[in-house]
Amino acid sequence: MSGLTTTDAYAMRILLADKLPAPAIARLEEAGDEIVVDGDLGADDLPEAITGFEALVVRSTKVTAATLERADELALIVRAGAGTNTIDTDRAAELGILVCNVPGKNALAVAELTLGLLIAVDRHIAVATSDLREGKWNKSAYSKAAGLFGRTFGIIGLGDIGIATAARANGFGMDVIAVAKANRSEEVVARAVDAGVRFVDSLDLLLAESDVVSLHVPGSPDTKGMVDATFLAAMKDDAILLNTSRGDVVDEAALINAMDERGIRAGLDVFAGEPGSGTAEFTSALAQHPSVVATHHVGASTAQAQEAVADGTVDAINAYREGSVANCVNLEAVPARAATLTVRHHDRVGVLAAVLAILRGAELNVATMSNKVFSGAKAAVATIDVGRPVSDAILAEIKAHEDVINVSVNPA
Repeated sequence: MSGLTTTDAYAMRILLADKLPAPAIARLEEAGDEIVVDGDLGADDLPEAITGFEALVVRSTKVTAATLERADELALIVRAGAGTNTIDTDRAAELGILVCNVPGKNALAVAELTLGLLIAVDRHIAVATSDLREGKWNKSAYSKAAGLFGRTFGIIGLGDIGIATAARANGFGMDVIAVAKANRSEEVVARAVDAGVRFVDSLDLLLAESDVVSLHVPGSPDTKGMVDATFLAAMKDDAILLNTSRGDVVDEAALINAMDERGIRAGLDVFAGEPGSGTAEFTSALAQHPSVVATHHVGASTAQAQEAVADGTVDAINAYREGSVANCVNLEAVPARAATLTVRHHDRVGVLAAVLAILRGAELNVATMSNKVFSGAKAAVATIDVGRPVSDAILAEIKAHEDVINVSVNPA
């Protein structure tokens, strides 16, 4: 760690590959950080730009293995948002680089857009506006709308965004349903119920009942193409599909076919192969389909959401600065361990180094470790999780150290 300021705060060189609001940058600069902002960097530019930076902040900019392998100081990547599918998190884990995100901060903004798309689809707002701009009046066509009250709204994905969307759909008087899952936490279930969600037994039942199906799942190999021809065939004729999650969740050709043949309509904020930059040429048969109301992947792009995400980004950097991690996505949730050593020792320099040297000699890998000092700073206790059982000989060798008071082991 380098770059100490006159106040002895730990300062870093941080590259912002996407813009953050000025107040967030000011918070980092107040901590003594050197901030370089370059919002024009793309995936191909980052490898040349990353040298000398300890932290990297991105929104939509892709972070590839090439960038990670060129980085000489990089220890932390913060995705200023929730999804980390644009970052090679596996390669980052192999190189010991933390990848953190800022979940939940943009949930309300995305939920608001989701309901906005639904209303726009149901009430023909986009095409009606276009006609008015061309001097056309067609009340007879645009007065044909189903309305939302009492209709069934199926949610797929009950994260922060899904639950926020459910609450807003419930506020319109819709019957909100989701699939019950055995591995879902009690906390999530309680939050969903509070938001008005009713659980059904299967995805087939959800699709058969729903007048509207709204997608709120992360981008991953498990969700890629999940909305395929079979999924769409299980939906009602004339149902509405909403997607504000990731473009590749939907098989676009299958959706176009369902819209052409069965009257399904869609409200979409995301597309497969969409541009990674803020402005670009983009041709998409799905985006241009007359049964689609669409926006430009702007679900999180409200001032409120951006300020909240920026604050969360700074919080993640400051947590790292203070020796902890916040919302890290590439650490083992529960590191593999076979035993836990508890070492009570005199609080002197080199004691833990000696213990770790003994473990290394026995090829015992450390999964997690903590050390706490007793009042008076005369003694401390270290808790060390290791990957294999500990032999009596190893325990005896540790205990023989002159500054070790006692050592015990508990199986995992």
